[in-house]
Amino acid sequence: MGGKQRARHAAGMGLAWLAGVAAQLHERALLPLEAYQTLVLGALLGIAVGWRWQRLRVLWIVAALAAGMGASGWRATLRLADALPAAIEGHDVELVGVVASLPQRSAAGLRFRFDVESATLQGQAVQVPTKVALGWYVGWHEDGGLSDPQLSLRAGQRWRFVARLRQPHGNVNPHGFDYELYLFEQGLRATGYVRANDRAAPQMLDASAGRWVDRLRQRVRDDIDAQVSDPRSAGVLAALAVGDQSAIEREDWQLFRNTGVAHLMSISGLHVTMFAWLAGLAVAAVWRRSARAVHLWPAPWAGRVGGLLAATAYAVFAGWGVPAQRTVWMLATVTLLHLSGRRWPWAMVLLVAAVVVSALDPWALLQPGFWLSFVAVGLLMASEPVQRAAERAPAQRWWPRLWEAARGGLRTQLVATLGLTPLSLVFFQQVSLVGFVANLVAIPLVTLVITPLALLGVALAPLWRVGALVQEALSQGLAWLGAMPGAVWLVPAAPLWAQAAGLAGAALLVLPLPWRMRLFAVPLVMPLLLPVPARPEAGRYEMLAVDVGQGTAVLVRTAKHLLVYDAGPQYSRESDAGERVLLPLLHARGETRVDRLVLSHRDLDHVGGARPLLHGLPVDELLSSLEDAHPIRALARRPVRCAAGQRWAWDGVQFEVLHPRVDDYERSLKSNAMSCVVKVSGPQGTLLLTGDIERQQEGELLATASAGALRSDVLLVPHHGSRTSSTAAFLDAVAPKVAIVQAGYRNRFGHPVDEVIGRLKARGVHIETSAACGAWRWNGADSTCERDRARRYWHHPLTRGE
Repeated sequence: MGGKQRARHAAGMGLAWLAGVAAQLHERALLPLEAYQTLVLGALLGIAVGWRWQRLRVLWIVAALAAGMGASGWRATLRLADALPAAIEGHDVELVGVVASLPQRSAAGLRFRFDVESATLQGQAVQVPTKVALGWYVGWHEDGGLSDPQLSLRAGQRWRFVARLRQPHGNVNPHGFDYELYLFEQGLRATGYVRANDRAAPQMLDASAGRWVDRLRQRVRDDIDAQVSDPRSAGVLAALAVGDQSAIEREDWQLFRNTGVAHLMSISGLHVTMFAWLAGLAVAAVWRRSARAVHLWPAPWAGRVGGLLAATAYAVFAGWGVPAQRTVWMLATVTLLHLSGRRWPWAMVLLVAAVVVSALDPWALLQPGFWLSFVAVGLLMASEPVQRAAERAPAQRWWPRLWEAARGGLRTQLVATLGLTPLSLVFFQQVSLVGFVANLVAIPLVTLVITPLALLGVALAPLWRVGALVQEALSQGLAWLGAMPGAVWLVPAAPLWAQAAGLAGAALLVLPLPWRMRLFAVPLVMPLLLPVPARPEAGRYEMLAVDVGQGTAVLVRTAKHLLVYDAGPQYSRESDAGERVLLPLLHARGETRVDRLVLSHRDLDHVGGARPLLHGLPVDELLSSLEDAHPIRALARRPVRCAAGQRWAWDGVQFEVLHPRVDDYERSLKSNAMSCVVKVSGPQGTLLLTGDIERQQEGELLATASAGALRSDVLLVPHHGSRTSSTAAFLDAVAPKVAIVQAGYRNRFGHPVDEVIGRLKARGVHIETSAACGAWRWNGADSTCERDRARRYWHHPLTRGE
């Protein structure tokens, strides 16, 4: 078999392997373990047959496909088996183990990973996952701070905790972050929180139980805090030196994302690759100084291996995060291919690297970082082959070399910007329009100045202060760029065909082709750059009950208007549903303004996300029962009190406020009693949004409403299914076909309570809970649970209520 034919077979096998891995990642449920083992054994048999009979070597393609699917499924089955038994959820479990990560500090407390060595429940040994994610919180009090035991928590220590664990569970919304996939890829098969009281006092058992690398990272992290007075600069230095991304302030992350440099502020593939390149140059230079060493091994080879080893050490010191691991495997693959002595085409090098990375981490194919890294390298290789650069005669004087380096840097950044913009729009629905300029400055500063200073500071601490000064200057420049009008371009999520066309157009634009051919890229990328979001036709509306955990947030969209009913909860003193869930969701849906924001009442699980929403999008009117002095009213362009009798029509859809009454504002009622109740009516059916009204308000509505006025096809169950609401008489008057319960998984209130669920089932009402359904979409003709639509095998297997 000739060389070209072998190359074709190798490329086919690589692509088939990736296709097999991708197919397994799209499984909604895993097959039996025996099925994956059979696929792997069948693949080995197919390879053996093809090796024996050359005419049957086409079997290698099929074998690679089966091997990719079988090996990935086999690993997934083993990881999924390391699960937390449902019977343990909600109980106090005593855990003994080692702190396996740098504790992440925030206003809410600490979060860290814990390697469990033993677990007991009521004195009996129980089986729990080997790796869990724990929180040790300080509470909501404004003066709350970390206790002495919390301040003493460090990586590598052995502790005894009493904790409450639960199976991995996250919010599931269209275009939202898949938290359960993140935990699954990290091997974290349970989450929980530390119970700290007199009967369950945490106890440190050993200050240096293991994980000496993490203990060293912890010491460096503490030294940076001690040396650098500005906490924001200290956080960036810690992220670059030891991989502690949680040390970067929330506002700084937002600035870095808006200016397109967020990839520089963590231990990314760029940092690891740059470290390998610099270390390789240094090793090769030293190697050439020894005639004996050069005689034993060529200096370029020594440089490549030395660079790989140095990059591996850097990745380990930086926490051995998944992105750094992927880069090390990619560098190792490229190094081995170079050492083979053969000239591999750049596409084949990338393909082999992708196969190796996916074999070690199948779920990498689902991560934006994987595709951004590989596509960036591929675009640069395809647009400017290395061989062409090597043929150029080096300039003799310093200024031509400097000019050539500047031109190369500009061209590289231009190619990366043009080529990766469509990919960024596919994954994030946004791109920084100032990112090209920001990266021209930030890439050399961060990779060649700030990161080396952050690392060298380990040996010479004053260098951290120098690095902090450079970082502060960079942040000031980025803030100026980020404040420019139109710095960030947001687009709605495009359909799959538009994404594929946009990516093809980007490749066509940067490939070394005649400009006449490159012009075809324009029509290809336009559907991705300017997608047309789907909207209901006139006279109809669409409702989306957003999955925000323990709280309420509902979107009602007509042909030309958007109503947002409640803004979800505040999760902690520094995190809320507005920024984490609602704004990304609204941007992905192509929403550019909110015509009316209704905040039913003042409780934090309903208004916790309102501030980011009012800051992030134009809101024409705020309709609420908030008191005049409430700070959220001051943020609104037009604050209006909600009161029974208010009506309006949008695009043929009718809206009516049923509660509270005008005179309720003169009475001293608790916040739940003041909930704004809104009814939406259209040709496809009616919707009743109830806030947190309780028995008394339900009775008042029954007494004042006309016959049939409360009847609705869909009911947002009052007060998340609390026992204080949803009386039998109220449910009889509403007579819903579907009841939506927005409540968090295993919330501390026990919502929805069994008696409310029982009353609904007794009336034949179909029940959807956000914990089991995720976001629920309804347009009258059909309804969809996001957990059903996007189901994958790593998702929490909750059963939906009927």
